[in-house]
Amino acid sequence: MTLALILGALLALLVVGFVARPFLREPAPESDRLDELSAAERARLELVEERDRALAALKELEFDHRTGKVTDEDYRAQVGPLRRRAAEALKGLGSRAGDPNERGSGN
Repeated sequence: MTLALILGALLALLVVGFVARPFLREPAPESDRLDELSAAERARLELVEERDRALAALKELEFDHRTGKVTDEDYRAQVGPLRRRAAEALKGLGSRAGDPNERGSGN
């Protein structure tokens, strides 16, 4: 009986060790370096960021206008330039999407 318990405990320890082994060792990464963006990818990223900033500013302005923090006059004065910024960024992204030399981003 005691021998069976010892063998069972030993077998359990071996199984736990075998299962835990992948979690205990350090993974060997292929490379820790991030790929450098090309000039075209960098320009596209800047356009995407500009679009996101302009749309976020429009959303915030719309919220502030609806809650009464921004008057109608201030809203009208600020919404035009923000819409133009967003439109220019979207236009730039649209023209880059039609560029055959542009690599697809898969978003």
